[in-house]
Amino acid sequence: MTEPAAPTVPPEVAWSRLSADALNDLARRDTVVLLPVASTEQHGPHLPTGVDDYLGTAVCRRTAEHLAPNQPVVVAPTVWCGLADHHVAFGGTFTLSLATYHALLRDLCRSILAAGFRRIVLVNSHGGNIAALSALSVELTRELDAPIATVTYFMEAADAVAGILEDQANVMHACEGETAMMMALAPELVDATRLPEAHGPAFDVAASLLPTLRRVRGWQEVSPGGVAGDARRASAAKGKALLDACAQALADRLRAGEPWS
Repeated sequence: MTEPAAPTVPPEVAWSRLSADALNDLARRDTVVLLPVASTEQHGPHLPTGVDDYLGTAVCRRTAEHLAPNQPVVVAPTVWCGLADHHVAFGGTFTLSLATYHALLRDLCRSILAAGFRRIVLVNSHGGNIAALSALSVELTRELDAPIATVTYFMEAADAVAGILEDQANVMHACEGETAMMMALAPELVDATRLPEAHGPAFDVAASLLPTLRRVRGWQEVSPGGVAGDARRASAAKGKALLDACAQALADRLRAGEPWS
């Protein structure tokens, strides 16, 4: 009788779980490094402050697993603090100055390059980081003489996301999308008793960049309850579908050689 084949064990993708020798080997293979950049901030009455950290890390790991072993990718430890001054009024929020954020990312990317890697993607999970990363990628590329790419994970799969969500067209803040993904990843951290309160005005991250004549507003002016969108019909099934769609979209771009082709 033929013995059943042993289950395939996926390769380890987390930088912090690999030895220096294993990372040296990955560097020699021109491996792409995904550096998740997140935020620790208020996410309404029903979600923990680490939402962006959890979701960005999960998408990066799923992306790497989609690509392995044919196209090796390693996921660096997540940068859990970003630019979140607009959430400070709610409490529970860490934030950095732009100068500190620039210095932090420069030194982290320099460390990755010193370890022998040449291709770095900053994978963003926080809307408040987008404008800064657009400018800093130019500065970092010049300062480090290496191509530093950036991407915001939930914007890469916009069409798929719109097809999964029922009460909004895109990922907003502490919304149907983020709540669903947290239900799939860490349901014990979602306070279901507060879900009836988890709704607020719509906020489209891409559309918020226009018109260009505008002033900085605190998030309490956008949504007094801290939520943008409507989380009341979020579910773990939607969350799993969203995580898979976002990871697949990013993996497809990387598999096609972007952004280096």
